[in-house]
Parts: sequence; structure tokens; C-alpha cells
Amino acid sequence: MRYPPEFLDELRTRLPVSEVVGRRVKLKKAGREWKGLSPFNQEKTPSFFANDQKAMWFDFSSGKNGNIFDFVMATEGVSFPEAVERLAASAGLPVPKASPQMEAEAERRRTLHDVMELAAKFFESTLAARAGAKARGYLSDRGIDPAAQMTFRLGYAPPERFALKEHLGAQGIAVADMVEAGLLVAGDDIAVPYDRFRDRVMFPIADLRGRVVAFGGRALEKDVPAKYLNSPETPLFQKGAMLYNAAPARLAAHNGTPLTVVEGYIDVIAMVTAGFPATVAPLGTALTEDQLALLWKMTDEPVLLFDGDEAGRRAAYRAVDVALPRLLPGKSLGFAMLPQGHDPDDLIRASGPAAMTDVLAAAQPLAEVLWLRESEAGQFDTPERRARLEARFAELIGGIGHEGVRRFYRQDVDARLRRLLAPAAPARERSSWRDRQSRFSGRDRSRRPSRQSAGGAATADRFAPASPRLPASSIVRGARSALPAREALLLFAVLNHPWLLESHAEEFAELDLVHPDADRLRRAMLDASAQGAMDAQTLRAIIAEREFGSIISRIEASLTHIADWPARAGAAIEDVSSWWRQVLTLHHRNRTLNRELKAAERALGEEPSEQNFAWLLDVQGRLAAIEGTEASIEGFGVLSGRPVRGL
Repeated sequence: MRYPPEFLDELRTRLPVSEVVGRRVKLKKAGREWKGLSPFNQEKTPSFFANDQKAMWFDFSSGKNGNIFDFVMATEGVSFPEAVERLAASAGLPVPKASPQMEAEAERRRTLHDVMELAAKFFESTLAARAGAKARGYLSDRGIDPAAQMTFRLGYAPPERFALKEHLGAQGIAVADMVEAGLLVAGDDIAVPYDRFRDRVMFPIADLRGRVVAFGGRALEKDVPAKYLNSPETPLFQKGAMLYNAAPARLAAHNGTPLTVVEGYIDVIAMVTAGFPATVAPLGTALTEDQLALLWKMTDEPVLLFDGDEAGRRAAYRAVDVALPRLLPGKSLGFAMLPQGHDPDDLIRASGPAAMTDVLAAAQPLAEVLWLRESEAGQFDTPERRARLEARFAELIGGIGHEGVRRFYRQDVDARLRRLLAPAAPARERSSWRDRQSRFSGRDRSRRPSRQSAGGAATADRFAPASPRLPASSIVRGARSALPAREALLLFAVLNHPWLLESHAEEFAELDLVHPDADRLRRAMLDASAQGAMDAQTLRAIIAEREFGSIISRIEASLTHIADWPARAGAAIEDVSSWWRQVLTLHHRNRTLNRELKAAERALGEEPSEQNFAWLLDVQGRLAAIEGTEASIEGFGVLSGRPVRGL
């Protein structure tokens, strides 16, 4: 009897090798594997190993090896169909009955795999051709070099409505196959099916065997309904059950690399290129149950990496709800937050892989994130509010399926509740209103009142312990290693336009730079200017001799936006002068407001009055306006060949 490959894959997914083997062999954990005595030979020293990541077992005493089906056949003396039936019963899956229809469906899937492979090759070749110049420019701006483009098989879908359809048709592919594979848009109201992906950078999505089963397309024009577009659900592709870069990440995780989950395609590519090969991403959705199960097959405790803003925090909390009921002994999640305003690509470019390593090393366990989410929800200064918090935790923990994990979560939360609701918490565990507020983004502070326990001790903020060791922690070091964007922009402008050291030396020397590396580079450039007028090449050579090359590289890598063009070489002096005044004004206003923000937070911490709270909100509003401001003046860029932009 022949079984559908998808059915056999589902059995392998549901039944780890260690579980099947463990019914007959007493296994002990040995690193990433399990070991035990051979069931085929008498021995005193274990030579039998089971590996869940590889879904294989190995018996070195007899030379036998195989998968779960082979083991059942070898130890129970049954045929392959009988082994499948026994394992299916154990997994709670009905065995599909053989039929001509089932054979036809299997053949159909093989045909669709061929269609998707041909489409992937078409997109790859189009990216490499003249028509793909715009797409190559976009990828270059995002720091994705040709080697990475080849590794991830990136491509380009041309803008014509029938480009892919005609290409595949010339190779004998039927339109019905293209539609079923999700490559064409068709319907009763569409007379002629047309290409689904047009004028987009294409990211092939592969299954665990490395076969292309879908695509994600990133639009190159701004005014399109969807910036990212994924393939629809097809016989090959179920979006909620797959992860981008799953096959290479699974191998890397098996080899001992920590598994990290990021948001999107670009983030995965940036992480892998920077030396984090075990990186995956959901496909445009929040983490699903099936994706979580797939992650846990790769490793016991993957780390979810989120943006350090309100949206990232909400996504982390949603992941807690998905994982909590499904926790098992040894299976959990870690939660890491990026510095505010950075995605993985930004952080790595600005500060290098070491900064990302710091962020991942500071990942918080699921139990900590759950506690922070629930304890930040309000005040607990009345018996009723305390009882509500306790009941909420009882409800959440009661939903954990595994009794042992549920018991330990209950013990952990009980201990935390005793500390939180104690009449007087130790001073070292307290966190002031000001401290907590300073860690939230400016947009949402107005909705976050003071949260205190009955004894007046505030709850700890999310993802960061409130302790004297916080400034030295790895998460803070990771954030500090990123040069502030405006400081990097000003330094970069002076490097490319050294004449600014002559006409604006005094204001450059008085700049309020918070990052120590930015200040060191500024001092070195001022020292170099004492030698007299020089061009950009000479200034860079002098700076490089003083071992500032790595800082300059970080600055150059962090500035990729089109709006940064005046800081680059080639901009006209008049345009640079106008731009410099605008950016300098924004910088001064930003630093002044940040100092006022600290004063407002300090005042509110000392006296939590409505007046001080209103002051804090006012400063936060002005800061948010500054952060959203673009330097834009009439005629800006004309002399440098740029289009005119109005005020």
C-alpha cells in the first residue's frame, strides 16, 4: 500500500524518534541526542542513539539505522503498512485508504513542485537581467549583496501582466497548474488569468525538504495596496504551518546554533548574513500553533525577537497566549526586545553582530514576560484588585495542559504574588514611576498611569529588571552600541564635506553628542582640521590612521535611507549648507527636549501631581513631533540635481 508523503511527514512530526524508541529502549539524554543499550544485541556500554532533529536512530553495535517506521518493523517484526498503522494509532491519526484519487493527488503535487521550481528560476534570471536593475538597487540599499541574493534565491517579478504566464506556457505548463500553484490570479469574474506577482522583489518560500512551495513579493512602488504579498493557500502551501528559512535553520539549530524568530524576510537575511544562521520568520502573520510546534521540533527554547516598540510588545504578549497552554517539560520560549527604533538589519549595520548577540543574550523567559504583562495592568492597592490579579493568574495557569509544568508555574506565580503584595517590598526591588515611564515609547506614555502595589512599590517594567545592575546589563550595552541616527548623520556629513570644519567648526565642536564613539570621532576630526583645509579623502586617511575605521564603517552602514543623500559625497555646497542648518536645528531641539523630559520625569517621580503629569505629556508630544519631522525647504536639492520639494 502506498501512503501520501504528507501523511508520513505528519506521523514523523507528531512522533519524535525518542518517543517511539523509548517504548522499548531506556534512553538517557546525551547532548542533543538520546542514548541507550542496543535492542538488537546484548551490551553493557550504550551504542544506540536517537536524534529527534534528524528523525533518525543509529545502532552502532549492529550497524542498523533508520526512522520510526524502520524501528517498529525491526523490533516488532511487522511489515511497513502494519508499522504505519500502529504508529498512526499511537498518534491518533486515521490512516488514509489507498485509492486512484490519492495516487492522482500525489502526482499532482509532484507536478506543482516542478511548476514552482520553474517559476523560481524565472524570477532569479529576471533579477539578474537588465529588467531587474531596480530590484537589485533596492536589495543593495537594504545591504543584501549578490552572494546573499543567490543563497536565498531572490528574484524579481517584472511589471507585465503576463510575463510569468507566457514564460511557463512556452515550457508546456498548463494555465490550470499555474492557477493551482498560486502563480496566477483567476476567477469567474476574470476573463484572462494574469500574474499574481508583478514589479516585486521575490522571496521563495521552501518547505523542510528545501522545495519551493510559495513566494513572498515585496512591492517596489509605494502606492500599491499591499507592500508584501504572499502566495495563497495551495496544495503545497499552508501559510500558518510554515516558516521562512526553515530548512537551513533546522540544520543550523541541530548543529548547536540558538534558534531565533524574527519578523520578516529581510530580517532573516540580515541575521543569517551576520552569522546567525538558525533564524526563521512567520509568513506575514502572528506566530501560530503549528509554527510553534515546528519551532519546538528544531530546538527546546527558541528566542522570539521583537521590535522595541508598542507593536513589538503586543506581538510578544500574543505569543505568550499561543505558547502557554502548550508548554511541555523543557519546551518554552525566550523573548528578546530590540533597542527602540531598530530592526535587526538596522542594529547589525550600526553596531555589528556583537550588539545583536547582546540583545539575544538578554532574552527573558516566558514566565517573566507573562508576569510583566499581567502585573503592569493596574494598581493593586485594594483587596478586590489583588483578588482579581490572583484570579487572572489562576485562570491562565489552569490552561496549561501539562500537569507538571502547570504545578511549577503555580509555585512561581505564588512566590511573585507574595513579593508584589507584601506590605513593604525591599527598596532594591522597587522601580519608580519615572524609571518605568522612561522605558516606554513616547506615543503610549499618556495611557500608562502609575502602577503600585498596596505597599507603594511599583511593579517592574517589561523585559528589563529594575536593579542597580541594569546599566551594565547586556541588553543595555546592546542598545548603547547603536549610534543615534542623527549623530551618525552629522558626523558622516563632515567626513564627506570637510569644508564644514572651516565654516561651522564652532557649532560642530559644541554639538551635544550622547554616544561616546560619536564624541571621540568628532574630537579626532576637529584635531585633524587644525592642519588646515583638506579634502574628504585626506580627512578620512588622517582619521583612519587614528584607528577610527570601525566607527566610520558603522556609521556608513547605518545610513541607507534616500533622505540621507546630502550627507554623502557629491551634494552641492549650497544644498549641504541648507540641509546642515535644518538637521542641526532638529538635533538641538531634540537634545533640549530630552533634558526637559528627564526633568519632567524627575518632578513627577518626586510629586505625582496632575500638573507634573501634564508637563510630562506635553514634552513627550513635542518630542514625537520632532522625531517625525523631515528637513524640507523650498528648492532643496536643485543644485545637486534633486527634484524640487515643497515645504
